[in-house]
Amino acid sequence: MGNDPNPDQGWYYNTRTGEVEHLERSRSIDLLGPYPDEATARRALEIAKERTKKADEDDAKWGGN
Repeated sequence: MGNDPNPDQGWYYNTRTGEVEHLERSRSIDLLGPYPDEATARRALEIAKERTKKADEDDAKWGGN
């Protein structure tokens, strides 16, 4: 994590550590977000699953399956 004088105000979920981060963040490759608040960031994996399921359903409809 670095010391950014103008840190991003969003909340992030770190997929490597399972921790929520705010202001000072780890490497972006390990992060999901930004999210508007800590509670939403804690649900990041659930949100990602929901979005993937929806995208898969949309793809199936578009492909005629």
